[in-house]
Amino acid sequence: MSGMLAIYYREILILRKKFFRQIASMAVSPLLYLVAFGLGMGRDVRVGGHAYLEFLIPGLVAMSSMVQAFAIASEINIARFYWHIFEEFQAAPIRNIAYVTGEVLAGITRALFSTLIILVIGFFSGVTLAYNFQFWLAVLLNSFVFASLAVGLAMLVKSHSDQALLSNFFITPMAFLGGTFFPVDKMPDWARTILHFLPLTHASSAIRAAAFNEPADPFSYLLLAGLGVALFVLAFQCVNRARE
Repeated sequence: MSGMLAIYYREILILRKKFFRQIASMAVSPLLYLVAFGLGMGRDVRVGGHAYLEFLIPGLVAMSSMVQAFAIASEINIARFYWHIFEEFQAAPIRNIAYVTGEVLAGITRALFSTLIILVIGFFSGVTLAYNFQFWLAVLLNSFVFASLAVGLAMLVKSHSDQALLSNFFITPMAFLGGTFFPVDKMPDWARTILHFLPLTHASSAIRAAAFNEPADPFSYLLLAGLGVALFVLAFQCVNRARE
């Protein structure tokens, strides 16, 4: 427990040191998307009986929580390749499971901060949604999935540039195709089948349903939970291999 808290506390100290820069960075993309897609599309456009701006905010929550949870990989790689702090972790009496848990919790914390920023932006944009237990559970599961993925991949890459390559090929396409800006059910059947394999598609669906006070699909929550656990175990195995 103490090892996990030490890892988590270190990441929080880093976040606190550049807190205002991080907050500004977390706010820029949602604001741009809000202006370009939300205000640009206009309040008269409706999707599934809701104003497009109301449809967009939950999608931005899903996308931003994914991006920020995955961003913990960059902090890990900086520590590995530039500061060589991971070598100190190898020598310290810190169990691998404690290291993985601390880093995953740090990724989830970043994701929650980004979610709060989007909700504040939505509030000042006049969007009123339901932020209930199901909403926050979906956000947490989404963050858990991508924070666990980030820790595992951070152990596999050989350089910081490789990490950026993974983001460009996996995270960025998912951000645009995972039901963030448009309803997936409007896509052709073949595309809809492919997109339903993306975890962000299920996260967007669950977050949006909860925000609209609509019945949730238990399958989305179960899939995110199962995938999160599987990726957490994979991250643990990757850390074991990296520390051998």
